[in-house]
Amino acid sequence: MNNIKKIRKCVIPVAGMGTRFLPATKAVPKELFPIIDKPTLQYIVEEAVESGIEEIFFITSSYKNAIVDHFDKSYELENRLKESGKEDKLKIVQEVPNLAKFYYIRQGEPMGSGHAINLAKSFVGDEPFAVMFGDDLMKSDVPVLKQLIDIYEQKDCNVIGVQEVDPKLVYKYGIIEYDNNDGKIKNIVEKPSVQEAPSNHAGLGRYIVKPEIFDELDKLKKGVGNEYQFVDGMKALMQKQDFYACKFDGKYFDIGSQVGYLKANIEFAKDREDLNEDPYIKSLKL
Repeated sequence: MNNIKKIRKCVIPVAGMGTRFLPATKAVPKELFPIIDKPTLQYIVEEAVESGIEEIFFITSSYKNAIVDHFDKSYELENRLKESGKEDKLKIVQEVPNLAKFYYIRQGEPMGSGHAINLAKSFVGDEPFAVMFGDDLMKSDVPVLKQLIDIYEQKDCNVIGVQEVDPKLVYKYGIIEYDNNDGKIKNIVEKPSVQEAPSNHAGLGRYIVKPEIFDELDKLKKGVGNEYQFVDGMKALMQKQDFYACKFDGKYFDIGSQVGYLKANIEFAKDREDLNEDPYIKSLKL
């Protein structure tokens, strides 16, 4: 284990159209929708950085230029804030592009998560890396990705972040089938019926995978939605390498849904000292 490679790089696919949030996503990428006053995607990037990630690779699209702008310097905005004496806001704006080294590539057409992540092959090289999805926001004391990295470092394995879900709702998720009692994964069953689900543990948007995943992504055939699916690549790699589940501590929010987005805003507001004393916020029962 002494020669285990450090997880330094993270791939974040953000090319989806966000149709559930139309017409808002006609102008603003859903990943930049704010949780109070900070874009969802910035929370995800901060989780990555706090977990030790140094370089972040976004798979984006032609209508997601605002994502590039957000993580770039804005000289005009910084100058205006400086001239107006708003040093506190200036500091917030200046910190964003310095969070990590950012890289981008466009997914020319929507061909699925497997196709998107395969575009990161040159960026990743021969290193194990993290995958985080822009729809999946976590709220935790210890960064969720760091919890996955800890298991990777203990077992030198691929890792999937999982949580228990309502057994009646397993049909909405990729459900984990275990090989044994120590968390080793045998299979991922996509959206099974309640009767056929092998567990109620769902994979939720956080992964550590070894570079051999690209060999499997290169060979992928189209799957669900007539697209190339990342989960199919992982299932193929499971036949050759170990995958373990990380039952992470933290709350998960599906920002791709209206209800998940609203819940996240309320939960994060309750943690804010400048907001949680508001009578309406205090009255909300979670």
